[in-house]
Amino acid sequence: MERLVTTAQAAEILGLSLQGIHYRIKKNQLKSLKKDGKVYVYVDDTQKYNFEEKTENHKQQNNVNEIIEVKNEQIELLKKSIKWMKKQYISEIYRLEKNQKRIIEVFNSEIKLLQSAFNEMKAIYKPKLENKNQTNNSDFLPLKEFFVIMKRANKTDAEIKNIIFKAIKNGDKRFIYNKAEKKLLILNEDFSDLV
Repeated sequence: MERLVTTAQAAEILGLSLQGIHYRIKKNQLKSLKKDGKVYVYVDDTQKYNFEEKTENHKQQNNVNEIIEVKNEQIELLKKSIKWMKKQYISEIYRLEKNQKRIIEVFNSEIKLLQSAFNEMKAIYKPKLENKNQTNNSDFLPLKEFFVIMKRANKTDAEIKNIIFKAIKNGDKRFIYNKAEKKLLILNEDFSDLV
């Protein structure tokens, strides 16, 4: 059912602005009547619901558009965030590689330092070890010297060999024979009993 209302009332009923009502009158979308210089609009109650549905649809569309706009902003923000994180990742890798190179350089310098310390220690202790070995060797008598001592006592080579064999057989501690290396060590002691 249609009723006659002012443009202001029509705007309120239909949920439109006053300009929207005048626009619809001009486009013949709303029936109107001029009376006493005032414009009146015929409003159908069903038309009200159609306009409400249209405005509701329009509001929903606006909501969807707003949601899409917010999502687009979020996507842009995430893209910027990913770009920033990628830069951070690259700079962190660069920093770690740089630190790794520094650590390797430090280790190499430490190795060189340890090598030089080892060489110094070797230079200090090697002569001491050689002296110790020489003193140990002075505890033993070379075979030639033993022969010289025995020859001074007028012993022949065969007799000297026989003396050595008997001493080893009898377990004389002055004569040490290493079977594995086939070496004879003679302690530098008194051999007056063998002369």
